[in-house]
This record gives sequence, C-alpha cells and structure tokens, in this order.
Amino acid sequence: MHPSYSVIFFTTASGAGYGLLILLCLFGALGLIPVEPLFMFTSFSIALGLVTFGLISSTFHLGHPERAWRAFSQWKTSWLSREGGAAVVSFIPAVLLAFGWIFSVGDEQLWSFLSALTILAAIVTIYCTGMIYASLRTIRQWNLVLVPYVYLALGLATGAVLFQFLLILFGVNSGWSLGVTLFLLSVALVLKHLYWHSIDSLGTKYTAEAATGLWRLFGPSGKITPLDPPHSTPNFVMREMGFKVARKHALKLRLYSYLCLFLIPILMICVALLGVNWLSVIGGLIALGAVSIGVILERWLFFAEATHTVNVFYGMEAA
Repeated sequence: MHPSYSVIFFTTASGAGYGLLILLCLFGALGLIPVEPLFMFTSFSIALGLVTFGLISSTFHLGHPERAWRAFSQWKTSWLSREGGAAVVSFIPAVLLAFGWIFSVGDEQLWSFLSALTILAAIVTIYCTGMIYASLRTIRQWNLVLVPYVYLALGLATGAVLFQFLLILFGVNSGWSLGVTLFLLSVALVLKHLYWHSIDSLGTKYTAEAATGLWRLFGPSGKITPLDPPHSTPNFVMREMGFKVARKHALKLRLYSYLCLFLIPILMICVALLGVNWLSVIGGLIALGAVSIGVILERWLFFAEATHTVNVFYGMEAA
C-alpha cells in the first residue's frame, strides 16, 4: 500500500495524544500526580492538541474532505464511523475534566467519574482506529487480531514517554512513573515483534488462481498467467495499492524502528532512574525524540508492507 503521510501523522499523533490523556486521567484520579493548574493546562493542551491535529490531518487523504462529516452516519457497519463518533465523545469528559482540575471546580467523585469516561472513550477510539485496518480481509498484513492491540499498546507507550518527560520538566520524577513507562514500552515491543513475526511466517493468503476461481480447474498446484495486463497505463489502483518496499529495506527500517521506538527510550528511562535532574531532562528529551521517529517508521512500514489482493490482477503471483 502507498503510505499516506496524513494518515501516518493522524495515527501516530492521535495515538500518543490519547495515550497521554489516558495516563493523565488515570494517575490524576489516583492522586499520583500533582493536580496543579499549570501542569494540567500544559498536559491537557498537548494531549488534546495532538488528538485534534491528528484527526484533522486524516481528512487530507480524502478526495472530498468537506464530506467527512458523512462518515458519522455509518456507525452500524463502519469502524471509521465508530472511530469518529468515539473521538468526538471523548472530547466532552476530557474538556470538562481539564476545566475542573485547572480551575478546581467540582470534587474528587466528579473528577473520578469524568476520568473513567475519558479513559474508556480514548481506549475505544484507539481500538476503532486499529479495527479500521484489521477488518479489511483483502489485506492479509492488516487482517490480524493483533493489529488493534498493537495500535493501543503503541499509543500508550508513546503517550507514556511524553507523560514522563512532562513529569520530569515539572519536577515530578518518581520511580513509579518510570516503571509504568518501561512496562508499557516492553509490552508494545513484544506485541510489535509478534505482529512482524506473524506477517512473515503466515505467508501469502490470496493467489491469482483463488481470485479468479480457476483453482477448481487446475487444482491447488496449478498456475495461471494473464495474457494481457488489466490496463495499458498506470491508474489510481496501481499507484495506491501497488506500492512495494524491497525486503532488505523493510528489514533495515524495522531495525531502526526497534532501535528508536523501543531500545533508546528504554535506555534513556533507565538513565532517568539515576535521579540526576539535568541527566533526567536530557534523557527524557532524547527518549521523546527517538520514540517520535520510531513510531513514524513503524507506521510507514505498516502501510508499505501491506499487499492488497487486487495486486494479483496486476502481475503479482500472490498477496
């Protein structure tokens, strides 16, 4: 599949924003972070800003962005519509909670209730984002149970690195938050490794024989070759669905993704455990920069390595 930069920005930015939002609500409700106006204003502004700009950028990939509102009407059958609805719903308790914490309006019971609603809505939104791709049977690399959970794990992991950096900047460098960040990065690492192992080991799923139904005539070992190409000139389908990344380049980018998205942030979080203030700030900044590069590489590969079934009509033996 041709990687769309707007969709890459949407999935990575909104994922990190929702991850940060979930952690803010969870640990704020538990009383483990300072409910101070400046800290909450900064944190919620970054979280909601990432979510907002991510959602807006997703419309740039549409042929008619002005019609994006129509997607909300298909919530019974479309994961894209469900994602849009959940995203809108998540803003309501999140904004109310931010207002309450920043201006000290309400009580702890109300804040806990709004926190729970925000966490639930954010998790549902990320899950729906993953299911947009996991529900597509025509793309074997996406049609996996792991996909929405990888999206959720990466959103929490990237949000945790951002959350930890904010805590360090505001002088809240506690061991529990570093432990949570390490745990979330480790879980995301395991799930992403399992995903890559799955798409490598499962092999091709669809063939030209199966797509045309001619396997019934030639048997499972038979091969068919089209006499003429479907089109004499490149078209939209070939540009969008026929994108290929060389195997050696994919493996190299996977290695860079492992390094930036997981190994460097984990190492820098371990450095922060030493408790040296200036070293913690530098480590947190390096971790944030590395995880940003790593998740963009991971998401680019997620699209670039995907092969659509339609490619078997354009010369590919299997997809």
